[in-house]
Amino acid sequence: MAGSRSWIGGVLNRLSNKRSDKFLDYPLTPIQEQRLQKLKKRIQIPFDETRPDHQEALRELWHIAFPNVALKGLVSEQWKEMGWQGPNPSTDFRACGFISLENLLFYGRTYPASFRRVLLKQDGTRATWEYPFAVAGINISFMLIQMLDLYSEKPSNLPGFNFVKLLGEDEEAFDVLYCTAFEMVDAQWLEMRASYMEFNKVLQATSSQLERELCSDNVHRIQDLSAYSLLYQ
Repeated sequence: MAGSRSWIGGVLNRLSNKRSDKFLDYPLTPIQEQRLQKLKKRIQIPFDETRPDHQEALRELWHIAFPNVALKGLVSEQWKEMGWQGPNPSTDFRACGFISLENLLFYGRTYPASFRRVLLKQDGTRATWEYPFAVAGINISFMLIQMLDLYSEKPSNLPGFNFVKLLGEDEEAFDVLYCTAFEMVDAQWLEMRASYMEFNKVLQATSSQLERELCSDNVHRIQDLSAYSLLYQ
Protein backbone atom coordinates (compact mmCIF):
# COMPACT_ATOMS: atom_id res chain seq x y z
CA MET A 1 0.00 0.00 0.00
CA ALA A 2 1.33 3.40 -0.91
CA GLY A 3 1.16 6.62 1.04
CA SER A 4 2.20 10.22 0.59
CA ARG A 5 5.86 11.25 0.45
CA SER A 6 5.40 13.13 3.71
CA TRP A 7 4.47 9.92 5.52
CA ILE A 8 8.11 9.00 6.21
CA GLY A 9 9.33 12.45 7.14
CA GLY A 10 6.27 13.25 9.22
CA VAL A 11 6.80 10.20 11.40
CA LEU A 12 10.56 10.54 11.69
CA ASN A 13 10.52 14.21 12.60
CA ARG A 14 8.17 13.70 15.55
CA LEU A 15 10.48 11.31 17.39
CA SER A 16 12.55 13.02 20.05
CA ASN A 17 16.05 12.17 21.18
CA LYS A 18 16.69 12.73 24.87
CA ARG A 19 20.31 13.58 25.70
CA SER A 20 21.97 13.81 29.08
CA ASP A 21 25.35 15.20 30.03
CA LYS A 22 25.54 12.37 32.55
CA PHE A 23 26.51 9.92 29.78
CA LEU A 24 28.87 12.11 27.76
CA ASP A 25 32.08 10.95 29.42
CA TYR A 26 32.34 7.19 29.78
CA PRO A 27 35.07 4.84 28.56
CA LEU A 28 34.53 2.28 25.81
CA THR A 29 36.29 -1.05 25.64
CA PRO A 30 38.28 -1.64 22.44
CA ILE A 31 35.61 -4.03 21.11
CA GLN A 32 32.81 -1.59 21.94
CA GLU A 33 34.66 1.22 20.18
CA GLN A 34 35.38 -0.93 17.13
CA ARG A 35 31.80 -2.15 16.77
CA LEU A 36 30.28 1.26 17.44
CA GLN A 37 32.44 2.86 14.75
CA LYS A 38 31.55 0.09 12.31
CA LEU A 39 27.85 0.64 12.98
CA LYS A 40 28.19 4.39 12.58
CA LYS A 41 29.89 3.88 9.20
CA ARG A 42 26.98 1.71 8.09
CA ILE A 43 24.57 4.47 9.10
CA GLN A 44 26.41 6.98 6.92
CA ILE A 45 26.13 4.97 3.69
CA PRO A 46 23.39 6.34 1.42
CA PHE A 47 21.40 4.04 -0.81
CA ASP A 48 22.75 4.34 -4.34
CA GLU A 49 20.48 2.91 -7.03
CA THR A 50 23.42 2.91 -9.50
CA ARG A 51 25.57 0.57 -7.39
CA PRO A 52 25.32 -3.09 -8.49
CA ASP A 53 25.60 -4.37 -4.90
CA HIS A 54 22.74 -2.13 -3.78
CA GLN A 55 20.66 -3.25 -6.75
CA GLU A 56 21.35 -6.89 -5.92
CA ALA A 57 20.40 -6.32 -2.27
CA LEU A 58 17.08 -4.90 -3.41
CA ARG A 59 16.46 -7.89 -5.67
CA GLU A 60 17.26 -10.24 -2.79
CA LEU A 61 14.75 -8.45 -0.58
CA TRP A 62 12.06 -9.01 -3.19
CA HIS A 63 12.97 -12.70 -3.47
CA ILE A 64 12.81 -13.13 0.31
CA ALA A 65 9.43 -11.42 0.46
CA PHE A 66 7.87 -13.03 -2.60
CA PRO A 67 9.96 -16.09 -3.56
CA ASN A 68 7.44 -17.36 -6.09
CA VAL A 69 6.84 -14.06 -7.88
CA ALA A 70 9.24 -12.86 -10.56
CA LEU A 71 10.31 -9.23 -10.19
CA LYS A 72 9.76 -7.25 -13.38
CA GLY A 73 12.32 -4.58 -12.56
CA LEU A 74 13.92 -2.38 -9.92
CA VAL A 75 11.35 0.21 -10.91
CA SER A 76 7.98 -1.51 -10.98
CA GLU A 77 4.48 -1.12 -9.59
CA GLN A 78 5.09 -4.49 -7.90
CA TRP A 79 7.08 -2.80 -5.14
CA LYS A 80 3.90 -1.25 -3.76
CA GLU A 81 2.83 -4.77 -2.73
CA MET A 82 5.67 -4.74 -0.20
CA GLY A 83 4.70 -1.35 1.13
CA TRP A 84 6.90 1.08 -0.77
CA GLN A 85 5.34 4.45 -1.53
CA GLY A 86 5.86 4.23 -5.28
CA PRO A 87 7.31 2.04 -8.04
CA ASN A 88 10.92 3.01 -7.20
CA PRO A 89 12.00 1.98 -3.66
CA SER A 90 15.23 3.96 -3.94
CA THR A 91 13.32 7.20 -3.35
CA ASP A 92 12.16 5.95 0.05
CA PHE A 93 15.66 4.92 1.14
CA ARG A 94 16.76 8.56 1.06
CA ALA A 95 15.18 8.93 4.49
CA CYS A 96 17.59 6.53 6.19
CA GLY A 97 20.15 5.16 3.74
CA PHE A 98 21.42 1.69 2.94
CA ILE A 99 21.28 0.45 6.53
CA SER A 100 17.48 0.40 6.38
CA LEU A 101 17.71 -2.07 3.48
CA GLU A 102 20.34 -4.08 5.37
CA ASN A 103 17.97 -4.21 8.34
CA LEU A 104 15.10 -5.54 6.22
CA LEU A 105 17.40 -8.14 4.65
CA PHE A 106 18.71 -9.25 8.04
CA TYR A 107 15.13 -9.61 9.27
CA GLY A 108 14.13 -11.73 6.27
CA ARG A 109 17.25 -13.91 6.36
CA THR A 110 17.45 -14.46 10.11
CA TYR A 111 13.79 -14.63 11.15
CA PRO A 112 11.97 -15.60 7.94
CA ALA A 113 8.79 -16.82 9.65
CA SER A 114 8.42 -13.59 11.62
CA PHE A 115 9.29 -11.50 8.54
CA ARG A 116 6.59 -13.09 6.41
CA ARG A 117 4.01 -13.05 9.21
CA VAL A 118 4.45 -9.31 9.68
CA LEU A 119 4.79 -8.60 5.95
CA LEU A 120 1.58 -10.44 5.15
CA LYS A 121 -0.22 -9.15 8.29
CA GLN A 122 -1.14 -12.65 9.43
CA ASP A 123 -1.62 -11.96 13.15
CA GLY A 124 -4.77 -10.66 14.80
CA THR A 125 -7.65 -8.62 13.45
CA ARG A 126 -6.21 -6.22 10.91
CA ALA A 127 -7.21 -2.66 10.07
CA THR A 128 -8.95 -1.84 6.81
CA TRP A 129 -6.10 0.55 5.98
CA GLU A 130 -2.88 -1.17 7.11
CA TYR A 131 0.54 0.37 7.61
CA PRO A 132 2.95 -0.19 4.67
CA PHE A 133 5.51 -2.83 5.67
CA ALA A 134 8.59 -1.54 3.84
CA VAL A 135 8.17 2.13 4.72
CA ALA A 136 7.47 1.11 8.32
CA GLY A 137 10.81 -0.69 8.26
CA ILE A 138 12.60 2.50 7.26
CA ASN A 139 10.87 4.38 10.07
CA ILE A 140 11.94 1.70 12.55
CA SER A 141 15.58 1.94 11.45
CA PHE A 142 15.52 5.69 11.93
CA MET A 143 13.69 5.40 15.24
CA LEU A 144 16.42 3.15 16.64
CA ILE A 145 19.26 5.32 15.34
CA GLN A 146 17.70 8.37 16.95
CA MET A 147 16.63 6.67 20.16
CA LEU A 148 20.14 5.26 20.69
CA ASP A 149 21.74 8.61 19.78
CA LEU A 150 23.88 6.98 17.09
CA TYR A 151 24.29 10.17 15.07
CA SER A 152 26.40 11.56 17.92
CA GLU A 153 30.08 10.80 18.37
CA LYS A 154 29.12 8.64 21.31
CA PRO A 155 25.61 7.91 22.67
CA SER A 156 24.76 10.40 25.41
CA ASN A 157 21.56 8.91 26.81
CA LEU A 158 20.91 5.86 28.98
CA PRO A 159 19.37 3.63 26.28
CA GLY A 160 22.30 4.40 23.97
CA PHE A 161 24.82 3.91 26.77
CA ASN A 162 23.37 0.49 27.59
CA PHE A 163 23.09 -0.43 23.92
CA VAL A 164 26.83 0.08 23.44
CA LYS A 165 27.39 -2.52 26.16
CA LEU A 166 25.07 -4.92 24.34
CA LEU A 167 26.94 -4.21 21.10
CA GLY A 168 30.15 -5.20 22.84
CA GLU A 169 28.59 -8.60 23.54
CA ASP A 170 27.01 -9.10 20.09
CA GLU A 171 28.08 -7.40 16.86
CA GLU A 172 24.59 -7.98 15.43
CA ALA A 173 22.86 -6.31 18.38
CA PHE A 174 21.48 -3.42 16.29
CA ASP A 175 20.07 -5.73 13.62
CA VAL A 176 18.49 -8.07 16.17
CA LEU A 177 17.05 -5.07 18.03
CA TYR A 178 15.55 -3.91 14.72
CA CYS A 179 13.80 -7.25 14.19
CA THR A 180 12.50 -7.21 17.76
CA ALA A 181 11.28 -3.63 17.31
CA PHE A 182 9.41 -4.57 14.13
CA GLU A 183 7.53 -7.30 16.00
CA MET A 184 6.82 -4.81 18.80
CA VAL A 185 5.42 -2.30 16.31
CA ASP A 186 3.08 -4.91 14.84
CA ALA A 187 1.97 -6.07 18.29
CA GLN A 188 1.42 -2.48 19.39
CA TRP A 189 -0.54 -1.79 16.20
CA LEU A 190 -2.90 -4.65 17.01
CA GLU A 191 -3.20 -3.77 20.68
CA MET A 192 -4.06 -0.14 19.88
CA ARG A 193 -6.37 -1.19 17.03
CA ALA A 194 -4.61 1.48 15.06
CA SER A 195 -5.23 2.64 11.52
CA TYR A 196 -2.87 4.04 8.89
CA MET A 197 -2.85 7.63 10.13
CA GLU A 198 -2.08 6.50 13.71
CA PHE A 199 1.22 4.83 12.87
CA ASN A 200 3.13 7.70 14.47
CA LYS A 201 1.47 6.96 17.83
CA VAL A 202 2.33 3.27 17.44
CA LEU A 203 5.96 4.06 16.72
CA GLN A 204 6.20 6.44 19.68
CA ALA A 205 4.67 3.84 22.00
CA THR A 206 7.15 1.24 20.75
CA SER A 207 10.06 3.64 21.22
CA SER A 208 8.98 4.38 24.79
CA GLN A 209 8.69 0.68 25.60
CA LEU A 210 12.10 -0.07 24.12
CA GLU A 211 13.69 2.80 26.05
CA ARG A 212 12.28 1.43 29.30
CA GLU A 213 13.53 -2.06 28.58
CA LEU A 214 16.99 -0.89 27.54
CA CYS A 215 17.25 1.00 30.82
CA SER A 216 16.58 -2.17 32.81
CA ASP A 217 19.39 -3.72 34.86
CA ASN A 218 18.12 -7.16 33.80
CA VAL A 219 18.94 -6.73 30.10
CA HIS A 220 22.46 -7.92 29.35
CA ARG A 221 21.84 -8.91 25.71
CA ILE A 222 19.15 -8.19 23.14
CA GLN A 223 17.68 -11.64 23.76
CA ASP A 224 16.82 -10.56 27.32
CA LEU A 225 14.22 -8.08 26.04
CA SER A 226 10.74 -9.31 26.82
CA ALA A 227 9.62 -8.73 23.24
CA TYR A 228 12.42 -10.83 21.74
CA SER A 229 10.26 -13.95 22.09
CA LEU A 230 7.78 -12.47 19.59
CA LEU A 231 10.23 -13.38 16.85
CA TYR A 232 9.54 -17.06 17.51
CA GLN A 233 5.81 -17.11 18.19
